[in-house]
Amino acid sequence: MSVFPSEAAPLELFRLELEERVEPLNQALLLLENQPGSRDACDQVMRSLHSVKGAAGIVVLPSLVTVAHRLEDFFVAVKHGQASLDQQAFGLSFRCVDLFQDVSRLNADAIREWLGARSLELDELVDALSTLLPDGSVASPAPRSVATELENPFAPPLEPAAATPSASDRVVRVEAENLNRIMALSGEMLVEAKWLQPFADSLGLLKDRQKDLQATIELMRLQLAEAGQTASLELVEKARLKERECRETLTERLGELELYALRTTNLSYRLYREVIGSNMRPFSDAIVAFPRMVRDLAISLGKQVQLEVVGKGTLVDRDILRKLESPLTHILRNAVDHGIELPDERLELGKPSRGTIRIEALHRGGMLSITISDDGMGVCFELVRQKLVAEGLLSAADADTLSEAELCEQLYQPGFSTAQAVTEVSGRGVGLDVVSAMANEVGGTVRFSSLRGEGTCLHFQLPLTLSVVRTLLVEIAGEPYAFPLARLDQIVAIEPSDITVMEGRECFSLDGVSIGLISSRQVLHFPEAPQTDGPIPVVVISDHAKVYGVVVDRYLGEQDLVVRPLDPRLGKVANVSAAALMGDGQPILIVDTVDLVRSIDSMLQSSGLQSQSVRRPAKQGQRILIADDSPVALDLQARLVSSRGYEVDRAVHGLEAWKAIRDGDYQLLVTDVEMPEMDGIGLVQALRKEPRFKHLPIIISSSRDSEQDRLHGMEAGADYYLVKSSFQDETLLDAIHHLIGPA
Repeated sequence: MSVFPSEAAPLELFRLELEERVEPLNQALLLLENQPGSRDACDQVMRSLHSVKGAAGIVVLPSLVTVAHRLEDFFVAVKHGQASLDQQAFGLSFRCVDLFQDVSRLNADAIREWLGARSLELDELVDALSTLLPDGSVASPAPRSVATELENPFAPPLEPAAATPSASDRVVRVEAENLNRIMALSGEMLVEAKWLQPFADSLGLLKDRQKDLQATIELMRLQLAEAGQTASLELVEKARLKERECRETLTERLGELELYALRTTNLSYRLYREVIGSNMRPFSDAIVAFPRMVRDLAISLGKQVQLEVVGKGTLVDRDILRKLESPLTHILRNAVDHGIELPDERLELGKPSRGTIRIEALHRGGMLSITISDDGMGVCFELVRQKLVAEGLLSAADADTLSEAELCEQLYQPGFSTAQAVTEVSGRGVGLDVVSAMANEVGGTVRFSSLRGEGTCLHFQLPLTLSVVRTLLVEIAGEPYAFPLARLDQIVAIEPSDITVMEGRECFSLDGVSIGLISSRQVLHFPEAPQTDGPIPVVVISDHAKVYGVVVDRYLGEQDLVVRPLDPRLGKVANVSAAALMGDGQPILIVDTVDLVRSIDSMLQSSGLQSQSVRRPAKQGQRILIADDSPVALDLQARLVSSRGYEVDRAVHGLEAWKAIRDGDYQLLVTDVEMPEMDGIGLVQALRKEPRFKHLPIIISSSRDSEQDRLHGMEAGADYYLVKSSFQDETLLDAIHHLIGPA
């Protein structure tokens, strides 16, 4: 059944009215379920149902009128103590609310047809509602106003709905694209307004130069007066008067310009803040459906769960709010299914039978902080280890070495789930993967923690808005770039002496963790910078598994930038997420740190990064490379050699050592024999074939002590062949000293 255009507008208004009534009904019913004696909640249900009944009567939807009327009769009986709220009553009540919500999501011109196709289902619902009424009572007939409305669908209601017209008067619907354009324009206006002050400063410089001109003219006047050149003196006097007029005019206009620049900047900033504010919504808008979802899911699983929300009024960017819905849904469903125990189990553990899930949202440190926690059973890390091994993601040995924090990071892997079977609720492995992807998409972070038997906690740190981002400005190859501060682990300046080489790659130690150093110029395909002295500026970035220190040329400071999306025709620009304009109007690219980590990984795997990736002055003194696949032997030799003042770099196998020697400057090589990729004998033979390494001093260290092994090593080209057990009597140090002298 189609609807004529004249009917579409009233039906659309009815749909909006219904949309506004669904959430208050859900909240009131949830409150009644927890507090059956709440008269305020009962009154709220009755008021909302009365409004739905009246609005449905106006647009002639008798089936909805009847449903709302029957349910209203039941709650009237509840209020007067003639009926009681039980599981069946709440189940039917929520079915009615779901019906209203389904209708509110339809196109206006599809409502009548949709209801007509479900007439039998609606009749059954009305009959079921009638059974809730007290024995011997008969539901009152539908209001007389409904019959009147059947004849005149556009007549005003006899009983005005308990709406809040003042609220609707204050709300205006604006298209998202329009709001985005207004926001972009306000940001540009703020940038343009800042041009006025530099212009005023340039006029101030002109004023200072006029003072110099005034002094020059005065000096000329005095000299001409002393020389008695009267005719020239008159010309100088005229120039002096003209200069004074210009200076006074400039002073007056400069004052006006500075005042105008101040007012314009202030006005632009206020406009900008108002537009940004218009794009913010309370956090409660993102969680309106969650209390009902948690309640229904808990009942279906035979559990008792309450949802607590703190910070409902915390303002959140509209776009972030929209993106939060899916991740929060996954987190809450996982908490109810995996986390909260059955009531009997909780009582045995000394916990209350009803579990608690808590969501807290607040602004902290210029960021949006959202924490979702529960008091359930927590994560069984042993089960996580077993799943990682069973799915071939890790070997049993590697899985055993992972800490609980590292196991938490493994939960973010796509497709990973600890559920024993796939159900409607869980087991498909899409939960934390979605959560992590959302945090990365908006430039935030998420951290997961769990204590066995006490519960789990997920903590989001997200930007307050996607329209404005707080950034660290850096210079790379003469160009400015912006790193979002929310995506940076740390900002450090390291000394060249703090850099070491591990596995052929430069790294430094930060809080006891070895972090690889990568030149931003290499990743962005710029020529390397000349060697410089002094501290090296580094920004530390990471994903859930890898951490890198990215070397930049210099820091330029922090700044809030208005994000401008790149032209869609460009597609995805590598390592760049968006653009912006700085205060002086200069364009700047905003770095996509997640993409940057992926680029570094890809280049490392394809050997696209040079071993000496960080520009730094060459170290003075004797440099020695030690190659050994045994961490214990490698560390022992490195410590022994370093104790005598030699500078030591390390490699874990022959191929790594081969690459390091070709790219580096070493005075001596110490190598093991049995190593993966390339053994020590093969490494020595390869080096001796290269003219520039033909005379490089080489010491072979090996646990093989037979004379045949010794001869094999010497024939390959080694200068010394030592047995590792002889290190204790400093034979290795004596050999090094003999070959290259003291450090």
